[in-house]
Amino acid sequence: MKEGDEWKTAFKTKYGLYEWLVMPFGLTNAPSTFMRLMNHALRAFLGRFVVVYFDDILVYSKSLDEHIDHLHCVLTVLRKEKLYANLKKCSFCLDKVVFLGFVVGAKGIAVDEEKVKAIKEWPTPKSITEEKRPIAYFSEKLNGAALNYPTYDKELYALVRALETWQHYLWPKEFVIHTDHESLKHLKGQGKLNRRHAQWMEFIETFPYVIKYKQGKENIVADALSRRYALISTLNAKLLGFEYVKELYVNDDDFASVFAACEKAAFGKFYRLDGYLFRENRLCVPNSSMRELLVREAHGGGLMGHFGVRKTLDVLHEHFFWPKMKRDVERVCSRCVTCRQAKSRVLPHGLYTPLPVPSAPWVDISMDFVLGLPRSRKGRDSIFVVVDRFSKMAHFISCHKTDDATHIADLFFREIVRLHGVPRSIVSDRDVKFLSYFWKVLWGKLGTKLLFSTTCHPQTDGQTEVVNRTLSTLLRTIIQKNLKNWEDCLPFIEFAYNRSVHSTTDFSPFEIVYGFNPLTPLDLLPLPVNERTSLDGQKKAEMVKKLHESVRQHIEKKNEQYANKANKGRRQVIFEPGDWVWVHMRKERFPARRRSKLHPRGDGPFQVLERINDNAYKLDLPGEYNISATFNVSDLSLFDVGDDSRSNPFEERGNDENQQALLKDPLHVPVGPITRARSKKIKEALNGLIQDIWADSTTGHSKLGPKEDEGVINLIQATDGADHA
Repeated sequence: MKEGDEWKTAFKTKYGLYEWLVMPFGLTNAPSTFMRLMNHALRAFLGRFVVVYFDDILVYSKSLDEHIDHLHCVLTVLRKEKLYANLKKCSFCLDKVVFLGFVVGAKGIAVDEEKVKAIKEWPTPKSITEEKRPIAYFSEKLNGAALNYPTYDKELYALVRALETWQHYLWPKEFVIHTDHESLKHLKGQGKLNRRHAQWMEFIETFPYVIKYKQGKENIVADALSRRYALISTLNAKLLGFEYVKELYVNDDDFASVFAACEKAAFGKFYRLDGYLFRENRLCVPNSSMRELLVREAHGGGLMGHFGVRKTLDVLHEHFFWPKMKRDVERVCSRCVTCRQAKSRVLPHGLYTPLPVPSAPWVDISMDFVLGLPRSRKGRDSIFVVVDRFSKMAHFISCHKTDDATHIADLFFREIVRLHGVPRSIVSDRDVKFLSYFWKVLWGKLGTKLLFSTTCHPQTDGQTEVVNRTLSTLLRTIIQKNLKNWEDCLPFIEFAYNRSVHSTTDFSPFEIVYGFNPLTPLDLLPLPVNERTSLDGQKKAEMVKKLHESVRQHIEKKNEQYANKANKGRRQVIFEPGDWVWVHMRKERFPARRRSKLHPRGDGPFQVLERINDNAYKLDLPGEYNISATFNVSDLSLFDVGDDSRSNPFEERGNDENQQALLKDPLHVPVGPITRARSKKIKEALNGLIQDIWADSTTGHSKLGPKEDEGVINLIQATDGADHA
């Protein structure tokens, strides 16, 4: 017993209070203390010829002489440590011995015969009545309306379904129904029945039955499967004790000198409080296993999301300090197996033109869906993602892929509007739900502006796409092989995301929206705390105002940095209405025209009708293209019209100069792009030329020479090129 802890073992008697001077059995830590004592006393023999389990000491040897020597060594140690053995419970020089419920011998481990004696001596049935066994089993999974029945109705429904299944066994004679639902035994005495109960009772009364109540713990036969013991996984909570940290400061290479300098007064940013060393308001952690434990908790703890080095460092910086913390975090993150299995690397591409910076939280938002998830236990297969463009706070709402705009609007008002109010603008993709008449009219009435991204260009709403990618990574990290549990994990993932510091704002979304961070397990550690500060209303308002201004500056700075990085090596291309452009046909936008690798990758030329902004243009597409006419600039390239800048050869009437040349000389090959309009006129001229040639051939006189023959070939090639343009 540790000196000073005797009072903890005090017990009351009629003669007064008594305390144990040595460790007794019955205390919570007695088994572990006794086991530690035995392992320490016999540590020299463990694994060589001794096995210890609490007060059972097993000594094994290859020969009798060797066994006597081993016993002498063990007994000598017991005498030295003042440990006593009960001679009546000891066995010496045996070929086999009962140890921990098994028979251990030279031939191996066998089952103790006393344990299986009752089973082996079970009498064989000698009559039909003794040989009883189940003749049928019945089970059914509740679905539909039955899931919402009250408990009494579910029990009665189970009885009805069992009688329907086994009625051919039960009609001949009276039978007994054993149930652990006591209300059913009053089945026959009910005065009033509702419609459902009356229908069931009419069927039940056709049987000769007797109901007997049996408590659940006694109803072993019926509950054998449902009450079977199963091994379940538990979450082991570890309380990190910091008491021993005080003893490490003196000899620590990083903090020994600073700890000594702070003995009487503060030294720079360091000071001592209750035996702990602090740097400003952060606890200094000596070089020990405690550092790795803290890093692992901040990286992959219960409410953490296996984020990268930056966000893990931000969590640790709030509470702790030690030199080269970033190196330790990088080492733990790089060796995290879960991160390697779940995460992927995606490099950004394309021109970057950020959306305007919002003025306050939850004024300008963006939304999207994460589809293709396995159906959860509640039947949902999608996630409705809503992100605040100012604070970067996100809400993840489970839903069905088949939900229409009405249901999505109901979800939005129940989960978003009730917390943050009606937004000023909403950025989304061109999902059919967001393009529906109901959705547009609803937000038009509320005064909310709807902004839609370019078709098949998710970079327009890059913020939500990045959140979707992060959400998918977190889901893979958390659920791993339990795919149907993703909906149950959404609240924890949402908390982890909103609690982590965002790289753009340098604050967590929680802190931007509410002005403070919520508590996490790291905040609940038994840390020595410094004096807390309290702000009045005016100071709190000023602090939040400064916080929002700082967030705006950070967003603008990050947008500028990212734009410089993303646009490096690229040039800005501006088109004006009337310009002609080629269109790059993306496979996801032109599936019919990109079925094969040999199909052309571009089409055109098409005329620019409207310049929406520097990155989006509206084109004049033919009617055969049943798609949106708005394209991102990354999918467009200028169509070179050649040296003729005096007129536009793409118009339906064609170029005046080329038109006159074609009328004067039908063999004239036009210069410039061959459009459909020009191709039609060339074909008309070619048909007239062929008729003239055919008429001359009947007389045997040809009007064409070698030069004209070459012109006909060129004209046919030009026309054929127009047909395939």
